[in-house]
Amino acid sequence: MDELSLHETRVLGVLIEKEHTTPDNYPLSLNSLTSACNQKSSREPVLSLSQDDVQNIVDDLVKKRLVVNDEHGGKRSAKIRHRFGNTEFSKIRFNPQQLAILTLLFLRGPQTPGELRTRSARQCQFNDVHEVETALDQLINHELYPFVVKLARVPGQSACRYAHLFSGPVTSEAVVAATTTANSALSADENAALTVRVAGLEQEVATLTAQLTELQATVAALTE
Repeated sequence: MDELSLHETRVLGVLIEKEHTTPDNYPLSLNSLTSACNQKSSREPVLSLSQDDVQNIVDDLVKKRLVVNDEHGGKRSAKIRHRFGNTEFSKIRFNPQQLAILTLLFLRGPQTPGELRTRSARQCQFNDVHEVETALDQLINHELYPFVVKLARVPGQSACRYAHLFSGPVTSEAVVAATTTANSALSADENAALTVRVAGLEQEVATLTAQLTELQATVAALTE
């Protein structure tokens, strides 16, 4: 099983997601694929890939036989589809629940069973968290490879998270380090915006406190 980069799993995750959630718009154009890879919602981490970046990623995935790039109209007007599991080109077969879990792990990184259940609603249905855990166990003990690993619970977490293994071995320590790095990588603009927002909230609290004090004084005067 070839190891995949973060960008490759993002492209694959997007193609699988869109195949199920917006089938009328699938396969995707390069422009649509790029926009979906760079979404600010339902993506962790948020990326900023150019069309050239995505085309290069697609070309690499074509070499790995995981993507088909239909170039009849030229690369810029190509329609791109995945060949990841459950296709005539792949010996790997996943049921809808297993595929939904892998898609989410590709798009959002390690997650708890509860998060996977909530976030998978557009792609498949889980009746409860136990069904999610069953599907995860099936992926861990798959007959071909272990596709998923259960991470040790870290302080502050209410449940264990799970990660995919398509990018190589994963440890809880590596996930924590990556999360810390991502959280500390806010741009100057983001930090400035956060500072302004906090200042605004502090001012709002001060105003409400003053109004409450005034109201309490009024009530006290009326009850004397």
